[in-house]
Amino acid sequence: MIKNIFKNIGPGTLVAAAFIGPGTVTVCTLAGVNFGLNLLWAMVLSVFATIILQEMAARLGIISQKGLSEVIKSEIKHPIFRQFIMFLILGAIVVGNAAYEAGNISGGILGLEAIFGKNVVQFSSFSVNLMSLVIGVIAFVLLYIGNYKILEKVLVTLVLLMSLSFLIAAIMTQPPILEVLKGAFIPKFPEKSLLTVIGLIGTTVVPYNLFLHASLVKERWKTSSDLSTARKDTIISICLGGLVSIAIMISAAAMTSNTIANAADLAESLAPLYGKFAKYLLSLGLFAAGITSAITAPLAAAYVAKGCFGWSGNLKSNKFRWVWFIILFLGVLFSSIGLKPIEIIKFAQVANGLLLPIIAAILLWIMNRKSVLGKFTNSTIQNVFGGIILLVSLFLGLKSIFKVFNLF
Repeated sequence: MIKNIFKNIGPGTLVAAAFIGPGTVTVCTLAGVNFGLNLLWAMVLSVFATIILQEMAARLGIISQKGLSEVIKSEIKHPIFRQFIMFLILGAIVVGNAAYEAGNISGGILGLEAIFGKNVVQFSSFSVNLMSLVIGVIAFVLLYIGNYKILEKVLVTLVLLMSLSFLIAAIMTQPPILEVLKGAFIPKFPEKSLLTVIGLIGTTVVPYNLFLHASLVKERWKTSSDLSTARKDTIISICLGGLVSIAIMISAAAMTSNTIANAADLAESLAPLYGKFAKYLLSLGLFAAGITSAITAPLAAAYVAKGCFGWSGNLKSNKFRWVWFIILFLGVLFSSIGLKPIEIIKFAQVANGLLLPIIAAILLWIMNRKSVLGKFTNSTIQNVFGGIILLVSLFLGLKSIFKVFNLF
């Protein structure tokens, strides 16, 4: 039975690998440190919303055998609106992922440095972090091979490694089970927790994962008979990702220090209480979170560019490779010299804030078009849940834009 479960997981696990990045790890750490177990419900809600949207994206990819950007381009007939949406998608995902890639690689570096220490080489007036080059080379080799099955197996292994690392660390802190259940299923809003709740939802319900999932499933599955398998893959993988996030929050809730800013700090703080084994577990988990996101972010951007520009070919095509290479290169460059492209990140945050509700609305519209999906359109209950998620994503989008411009 276990063998069959692992045999059927694939694209969904890559989606989980994408949303459990250093940003998610940091937000979950801060949520646990600042609010204990009181915000676990926000992650449970986020996982539910992610499953609903990702199932739609997977169903669309299998039935249409097209990526989401390709379907949007073909279904929106108004030329001005279509061009605006294509520009927004390219800006938010291609440029955005290039900006965030440095953070993904930096997260992986923090994990490695907690185990091996810092490895920095000084060149005249600036220094280069060798760990970022290590992560960059690993990501480059896996992406350049261009074999979906190999990529999938490596990422599934890394996600399982990450999951076990964080789960064991959480169990070591011996959390009160009743309090965990209360935190997971009874919503509470402690004072000053709203921004953290928004952060937990915003790092889990990610717009680029909708594009990534729709493109990945058609690499794995070709017919409507595969929908059931794809649905199981989505549910199992995203629940696993949610469990990782919850485990991080539980581990962080065991700490009383206010000096913890990320998972690397948490790893150092857990060592005196639970032994060095806890430190190494969390550091390994953070490394896996960083490297999986460092691989999936360029991959998603390449799929989006391919769909928006109508390129043919597969993972080995030159244009596809150039997109992910540029994003990976910029990530390695910015992380290795410690540069933070603030203005680009701000642009990416605004674009993503706009993109999530717009794409959620367009996805809902497409999922009800018989010309695209035939008899596999949304059910009434799927539309109801989708509508609720759309309203939440609109609130999140506006909040992220207000935050960038300090309006709220």
